[in-house]
Amino acid sequence: MTQYFDPYDADRPLMLKCRCGRDHTVAEHQQEEAARADAAATLRQRSESTDFAEYANQFIEATLVKALFPQDAMRRRFLRAVGKGTAMAAISSVVPLASLQAMAQEKAALEKKDLKIGFIPITCATPLIMAHPLGFYQRQGLNVEVVKTAGWALIRDKMLNKEYDATHFLSPMPLAISLGLGSNATPMNVATIQNTNGQAITLALKHKDKRDPKDWKGFKFAVPFEYSMHNFLLRYYVAEAGLDPDKDIQIRVVPPPEMVANLRAGNIDGFLGPDPFNQRAVFEEVGFIHLLTKDLWNGHPCCAFGTSTEFIQQNPNTFAALFRAVLTAAAMAREAKNRELIAKVIAPTQYLNQPEIVLQQVLTGRFADGLGGIKTVPDRIDFDPMPWQSMAVWMLTQMKRWGYIKGDVNYRQIAERVFLLTDARKHMKDLRQPVTEGPGYRKHTIMGKEFDPAKPDEYLRGFAIRRT
Repeated sequence: MTQYFDPYDADRPLMLKCRCGRDHTVAEHQQEEAARADAAATLRQRSESTDFAEYANQFIEATLVKALFPQDAMRRRFLRAVGKGTAMAAISSVVPLASLQAMAQEKAALEKKDLKIGFIPITCATPLIMAHPLGFYQRQGLNVEVVKTAGWALIRDKMLNKEYDATHFLSPMPLAISLGLGSNATPMNVATIQNTNGQAITLALKHKDKRDPKDWKGFKFAVPFEYSMHNFLLRYYVAEAGLDPDKDIQIRVVPPPEMVANLRAGNIDGFLGPDPFNQRAVFEEVGFIHLLTKDLWNGHPCCAFGTSTEFIQQNPNTFAALFRAVLTAAAMAREAKNRELIAKVIAPTQYLNQPEIVLQQVLTGRFADGLGGIKTVPDRIDFDPMPWQSMAVWMLTQMKRWGYIKGDVNYRQIAERVFLLTDARKHMKDLRQPVTEGPGYRKHTIMGKEFDPAKPDEYLRGFAIRRT
């Protein structure tokens, strides 16, 4: 009897559906589970291959070299000038550990093995989530429980209360928590960026004829949290169209899993939110994708993997193991050939609880836009883990722009304290040339405008619409 229904289980409602809660047959359920098991087995097999191990190690090292030398011409000149040995010493200063070699190869005794990691069920958390069923944490000697969490405020509170050891963050959140914005000031760190791009502005179908944001006066929008790239990018976009986001539109905080339901009910006109909920709105035929946020800032950060500064200081070897596991997952997620299989692995209820077709459209970048078109955008979402400190500076300028931060801001000091890259300019002295941007800093182009992290106040003064 319990293969189909369980009328005598007091902890579950009696629904005339499959015991997983979905409206399909037991045979279909078993077929899906078998396909997911096969996908996980294939990915594990790929991850254990010599080729992937070499690729992953090179990916991690290349990621760190990229932080040290944002401009490739500078990297080549440096290598020619000082040689590989000095260059590797420079690389080792980028990570918050004694040396890259120790982090990548030596597995020192772990201070803590049983860990809880929080996540919000969105595709931004793909590396953190997939590392669990694929055994990447276990391979590092860790017993990790990944805990699906209802909203970002709860993520913050559980980190502050030390209920979670590490977590999926919105990338501005560690900055806000470290500064005491919306909570008690507690030092937090971004270890890696979980994803770049991967967001969109989705509008209700009734607004198909209102594609110009100048026509959005009076619209109600949802974002997942105040201290989010979603909030800052939405504000930036409408302000560039001449609307004041605090006066001409309403912006509400809505947990991502509730965004589609609110759009269907007419409580909001649209949202700038994370996937898969933009694609889910199309799937449910209640919304259309107005634009992908990569069209505002290609390569922008969204979510991050991080923990408290205290946890890193007390558990450096455990942190190194976590770092390895998550970066290995990011390396696998970056390969296009893995994306469809990853969609199968992270679709189940305990992870994203989404139809596979929705996740496949997001991860592969071939998707229906809700307007009758099929788009192919391979980098709709990507998994570049580099926590550029210049990105943190941009986030801080937007916090100040909209009044979240008052008074003077030491942008560099805050960015370098929270985003885990160190200032390695001392290792560049043999270049014999002026260095205007230190490691971890580069210029970014946002809606056609250049952001120079060396001139944040000048950048801020250039906006016609701002609170400061």
